[in-house]
Amino acid sequence: MTWTVTPERFDAPDSTALRRDYYDEVASRYWKRPATSEEIDEGLTDDGADRLAPPTGAFVVGRFGGKPAACAGLLLVDADVAELTRVFVRPEYRGTGGGGLLLTAVESAARAFGIRRIRLDTRNDLVEARGLYAKHGYREVPAFHRRQYAEHWFAKEL
Repeated sequence: MTWTVTPERFDAPDSTALRRDYYDEVASRYWKRPATSEEIDEGLTDDGADRLAPPTGAFVVGRFGGKPAACAGLLLVDADVAELTRVFVRPEYRGTGGGGLLLTAVESAARAFGIRRIRLDTRNDLVEARGLYAKHGYREVPAFHRRQYAEHWFAKEL
């Protein structure tokens, strides 16, 4: 089995299913209980995903053996900076290299936009994500905003 990572619309069926799974996992971890379908729907309503398309961003989907297994988004902040968002690998595909391929694809998209720095925020409980970012050259930096749920901030120069 091999990975492929391609740009896709954030609202395509596979992208939507992956974004739902992403939100389900991060919400369930935060609340320490399974998120309900209604909570997932509410979390995805007006979540800004429409900005994950040119000219304001990009969205990629990773497939393992042809099956949708991962996603990541890029949101342009200004001419030099973009934010990495919605990085998600379905649990059954973790440890197979997909996370690194997602980051490579998003970084390539960022370079195509002329971006020179990617930043992101994450939480204490998202240990796998923090490990992935550190492994791929993202370094912890001082907080660049004070949004709810943000506890760690990372950046990488491209």
